[in-house]
Amino acid sequence: MTTLSSPAQGLDGAAITGGLYTDVTEFARHTPWLNGPAETYSSLGMGVFVIFGLMVWWRARHQGNAVMAAVLATPFAVVIAYVANSGIKNIFQEPRPCRALPHDFLIEACPPVDDYAFPSNHTTVAFAFAVALLVVSRWIGSIALLAAAVMGASRVYVGAHYPHDVAAGALVGTAVALLVVLAARLLAVSFVRRLRTGALAPLLTAPGAVTGRPARAR
Repeated sequence: MTTLSSPAQGLDGAAITGGLYTDVTEFARHTPWLNGPAETYSSLGMGVFVIFGLMVWWRARHQGNAVMAAVLATPFAVVIAYVANSGIKNIFQEPRPCRALPHDFLIEACPPVDDYAFPSNHTTVAFAFAVALLVVSRWIGSIALLAAAVMGASRVYVGAHYPHDVAAGALVGTAVALLVVLAARLLAVSFVRRLRTGALAPLLTAPGAVTGRPARAR
């Protein structure tokens, strides 16, 4: 059973999945052709999820009020997941693996001392996006989930996080997204119906669309 060390040191991530982290970073050391693409996706890949979100929004303009409510709740789910994850980081204060295992191969620069590792913010946001989109569209959400998994893997590959940081981030993002988006589908339908008859109607409803019936995710 893993326990917290002294408050000044925080969670000892190296004792949890440090060995697996080293294995992954050694793989990165021996695959230099993959270093650049992985670092680019790890840093800028969130733009992919924004594109997925725009695709789902465009489709939702032809669908029911419950679907549009879920789409509109997605950015809130992402922000709430990020805030919740940041709070967890401050509780556990796990040092980055680049500080606990300074001799392991590193692609991404080591962050400041107070930029903690557990859980991974990138992974949390990616999974919050992907799970929220999955509630609305199975095929876009499935692709987004794959992209989120690659994001999590890339965070270990570049040396920014331990594997358990990524796993915890995926759980936080998934849980928050499900709670927020499913709540929106249940509680915000009448609000979205009103929005669709107001000034925002051109953004929320396609010309000629019938939005009174809930549409099944597909």
